Formats: sequence, structure tokens, C-alpha cells
Amino acid sequence: MQNATDPSKILIIVPTYNERENIELLIPEIRARVPGVHVLVVDDSSPDGTSQLVKDMGLEGVSVLDRGKKEGLGRAYISGFKWALERDYQLIFEMDADFSHDPRYLPDFLTAIANADLVIGSRYISGVNVINWPMQRLLLSYFGNLGARIIAGIPVKDCTGGFKCFRRTVLESINLRSIGSSGYSFQVEMNYHVWRKGFRIVEIPIVFTDRRRGSSKMSTSIVREALVLLWKLRLRSLLSRGGK
Repeated sequence: MQNATDPSKILIIVPTYNERENIELLIPEIRARVPGVHVLVVDDSSPDGTSQLVKDMGLEGVSVLDRGKKEGLGRAYISGFKWALERDYQLIFEMDADFSHDPRYLPDFLTAIANADLVIGSRYISGVNVINWPMQRLLLSYFGNLGARIIAGIPVKDCTGGFKCFRRTVLESINLRSIGSSGYSFQVEMNYHVWRKGFRIVEIPIVFTDRRRGSSKMSTSIVREALVLLWKLRLRSLLSRGGK
């Protein structure tokens, strides 16, 4: 496999909801790091006009997928994946709009994907690399990831991380209609399917910096959904072993 990939075959999916003040800064930064890369903004009808702002930028290779309502991170990414698979993209990224995922790491992903099927930007692969999070949220994230390894058995240190790069073949192998998670547990569910199908998962270190502009989408319902999912995946793993 080659390290270099045609940038026009790379798609970075950025889900948005009220990210107007971030997105106009993020897109130029992404394209400065990987010239020629394509970007898809998946917007859940942001009241602040995020979608229209991106359209008004008029940048070649930057598209907007408008969704009728806010249904959560998972539904937005599934829509973006389907959009990508309908076209000839070979590498598909997930990336937050709020600069918590620093575009400077994009070249590192492209290097790592040469020997992987899924690359995850990990906050926990080399210590704890999170800046500006309150202790409660940091502990929730850390022990949530520990639970993903212990309960569901997924051999990934940052299972809830959302800075990722998939090979096209990985997304083609997963029944995207079967993915039921709508919040951050979507990341866990996707990682579970990638792992169970035997694809190569590589984590690379990143520093995660909490958003400086806008508001967080975290809620207690998202946490509850993640806890329920872990036990569902645990049961699924046990049943699949018993069927062998």
C-alpha cells in the first residue's frame, strides 16, 4: 500500500449544528494541511445558518449535505458515509467542527492509514492528552473507554474518539442501516463492527483541546445511551462465541 493518496479521493466529513463561527475557519485550515482534499459538511438544519455560510464560501471540493432535523452525531455520520460511498472516495474521515480535532494531525493519519484499515486519533494512547476539560467530563470519558475495553472487549484505548479515518472497504463491509446509536456511543458501535470483522485498527496520539467557541453537545442521555450499548455489545460478543 502506498503512503500517498490522491487528495481528491479523500473526504473529510464534518457534522455541524450551530457551528457557523468555527466552520469558516476550519475548512481553510483543513485544506492548508492537505491541499486538494474534499470536505463534506453534514448540517442538521442549524438555526445559525452554518449551511448557507459554507455554500456562500463557494469553495471547489467543499459540499454541504443538508438534513431536515437534528438527530444526533451518529445519524449525521451515517448520512455522510452513504454520500461518500455513492462517490469514488477511498479514504473517509470523521472530524469535529470545533477545532477539538486539530487539522495539523491530518498528515499523520494519511501516513498511518498506509498500514491500517481504520486510524483513530487517540487521546489515551500516550497518557491522557486532553486540554480544558472539567475533571468530571475527563473521568467520564476515561472510564467510559475503560468500560468499552472491559465490558465489550474492544481492544482500543480511545473507543469514543471521533477523529478517525476509514478505508472505503471498511465502510462498505458494515451494514450502516444496522447502526442504532445516535450519540457519541456511535463511535463505540462502529469500532466494535470494525474489530469483529477483523480489520486492522491503529491508534495515533493526538492532543484534544476542548472547544473555544460554541457550546458542547454532551448530555446525560448520551451517556445513558453509551452505557446501554456497552452491555448490548457484550451480550452480542458472548452469543457469537457460543455459536461457534
